[in-house]
Amino acid sequence: MEELLKNRLFASHAIAAAGSVTLGTALTYPLDTFKVLVQVGSSSNKPFTLHQVLNRVRSSSGYSGLYSGFGWLTSGRIFGLGTRFGIYEVLTAFHKDGREDNYVYVSEALMAGMAAGAMEAVISSPFELIKLRAQVTSASRLPRSTSVTGNKAVSPLIDKLLHGYTPDKIALNNSAALLSTLSAKHPNLVGALQEYPWMMTGSGKAPSVSDVQKTSSIISLEGWGALWRGLRSGIVRDSVYAGIFFSSWQFLHRAMLEWKAVGMNPLPRSDEEIGPLSPVAVSLAAGFSGPAAAAASHCFDTAKSRSQCTVLPTYISMERRLLKWNRPGKRFERLTGIHPADRNILFRGIWLRMARSGLASVMIVGSYYLAVDHLVPE
Repeated sequence: MEELLKNRLFASHAIAAAGSVTLGTALTYPLDTFKVLVQVGSSSNKPFTLHQVLNRVRSSSGYSGLYSGFGWLTSGRIFGLGTRFGIYEVLTAFHKDGREDNYVYVSEALMAGMAAGAMEAVISSPFELIKLRAQVTSASRLPRSTSVTGNKAVSPLIDKLLHGYTPDKIALNNSAALLSTLSAKHPNLVGALQEYPWMMTGSGKAPSVSDVQKTSSIISLEGWGALWRGLRSGIVRDSVYAGIFFSSWQFLHRAMLEWKAVGMNPLPRSDEEIGPLSPVAVSLAAGFSGPAAAAASHCFDTAKSRSQCTVLPTYISMERRLLKWNRPGKRFERLTGIHPADRNILFRGIWLRMARSGLASVMIVGSYYLAVDHLVPE
């Protein structure tokens, strides 16, 4: 009987957590779409405004495009937030062991949060990559009209690496004489040229993100490692975010407990005598902690988003390994995964991310406590 109650208690908390994450993600997802498109669409001398983003999404896929990739982000956040809070509770349990009132210092919450955020980044990275490419595709221009007869012949290599992709015939014809090592009298020069991986698009460039958004296409063209592209910046981003989020949340929680104890007579000698804070107070504390953590980690979020928006076929990755290609930029940029070309746009969309993080934190924490009160018997 006791084991059954424990299982029901765990299931109730799991359902409440999954439901709150889904609700918070659904209400703030358009802000995330705006944020991502501003990050990847801006350049150092040409910012991408919200008005331009909305017009691009509306003309390409309608208003429903604001929720492109919603399922992937929801799944990733359920696993990622579960990992973040789970590891945080495990690590802080060692600090609280033997202490009266189960108190955790702000510095301890910071270190535990950074460790939890690093593990969250590893788990949620594949979901974020597929989500981001779905968002970018929703704002991509409509496909150009090409003749049906010209698109029927697709080389076996292209069809194997990127199923359903049709190369640009005009670019192939214009590039054949310039880039081919074949004889000009070859009976099928363009067809033979398509067998070269670097001519997949007909221009020597990798396919666009909108052509490589499905999981099968990403794995076949870019390899399994592409699912964790931008992991350096992702680990730093989530470590900084989780560390500041939990430390500031702990600081605000402590301050509200002391404020609550001021009006009590006699003065409480422990936190148990003060009693728990209301769900509204806890939600507001999380709502203030979220934007602060988002602002501190936003530059790494931009670096990760722009990295995931780059299609890098396996043959290019292999060439870089063989040639011992060094990452560009300064030492700090190489360690954190920031490309030097993105230095002037690292803070694009920061207000959107702060607003999304604050609203999502309030909704997730508040709805979680509300659901637990209804699902878990006292």
